[in-house]
Amino acid sequence: MKIEYKEIKQFSPESLQELFLSVGWSSGHYPEKLAEAMQNSATVFSAWDGETLIGLVNALDDGIMTAYIHYLLIHPDYQDKRIGKELIGKIKEKYKSYMRIVLIAYEKETGFYKHCGFKAGKEKVPMFITSLWT
Repeated sequence: MKIEYKEIKQFSPESLQELFLSVGWSSGHYPEKLAEAMQNSATVFSAWDGETLIGLVNALDDGIMTAYIHYLLIHPDYQDKRIGKELIGKIKEKYKSYMRIVLIAYEKETGFYKHCGFKAGKEKVPMFITSLWT
């Protein structure tokens, strides 16, 4: 298996839908919105097995100081093959001159991110307002 990494923002809605639903993310039900979101992201790195999108990471940034990792997902058939670590490495390299790279992780994911050099903030709590589209 030869994985190819690309820095692109143009994706078919179908490829995004397949990837997002493969990991059970409800945003996969809005493939056109996902395609537009990727186009509007500051940075998107993706992983491909031939013509199949198998992983993706995107970042939103202010252009100078702070970058926020919004999505990191790897198709379940390709997990535990260092693809996520490679994608995070590409983000870290791109934003190495920034003061801070920020992400919100579920507790079960913190081990992976700590392995990638991230540290949990003390006394910090993620906060959300989530709206469901109809």
